[in-house]
Amino acid sequence: MISIKNLNFNYGKNKVFSNLDLNIECGKIYGLLGENGVGKTTLLKLISGLLPVKKGSCTVCEHIPYNREVQFLESICYVPEEISCPSISLIDYGRNRGEFYPAFNMDEYIGYLTQFELKSDMNFQKISYGQKKKAIIAFAFATNTKILLMDEPSNGLDIPSKSQLRKIISANASEERCIIISTHQVRDLENIIDPIIILDKDAVLLNASVEEISRKLSFRFSDRESADALHNEQSIGGYISVEENITGSDDNVNIEALFNATIKNRKRIQTIFNSK
Repeated sequence: MISIKNLNFNYGKNKVFSNLDLNIECGKIYGLLGENGVGKTTLLKLISGLLPVKKGSCTVCEHIPYNREVQFLESICYVPEEISCPSISLIDYGRNRGEFYPAFNMDEYIGYLTQFELKSDMNFQKISYGQKKKAIIAFAFATNTKILLMDEPSNGLDIPSKSQLRKIISANASEERCIIISTHQVRDLENIIDPIIILDKDAVLLNASVEEISRKLSFRFSDRESADALHNEQSIGGYISVEENITGSDDNVNIEALFNATIKNRKRIQTIFNSK
């Protein structure tokens, strides 16, 4: 569905990507992780056609995103971290913007607003940042596009709203849809995102399903650090240790510990996951 090959991108003299390769399939909810400044938002903008590819290629459903063809634009929706909303009611926003998406469903939009405890007659300019974020997310899911890109969707949401967000994301998972979520708040979405992409400036450090991660790495909790661990992380009452899985154990994946282990052991993680 999304194919990126030898992608190079820079802002002036500031290099963001160098020969980046990445394939993203339909029917999954990808978690896009990475340190600040590695280009997660830039990648979403390249995929959505808001930025041109400088060198290499990026195709989405066989379209070149920056060409902004109507068929492509109808199939993709991007929710940025920073949102700008007009001075209109939430219901009018749905009426006006929904016309650009053939599969937009007004009843679903109103239903998502209700789940987020928002009223359709609220004005965008008179509600809080968190409420604006929830309204845009509600609209995005109601577009029913094949591809949904979300940049830090849980930022600005309170605890009940984060729970509701997880329910809506889970309910919208399907074989026909690809959802990519860029986030630093992995605990907000830990049981939803799968596969996991960990991005670096020079490479994709990891692009693997939770099943594959669990097969190749073990996540152990004990009262002391492990000398053989790729990463030890102190937690309440002990340590979470990330090790290469040589015993065939089937552990739950701790995404936060996985991320830290990957950043600290870039080459080792790539070797582990490139081996059969």
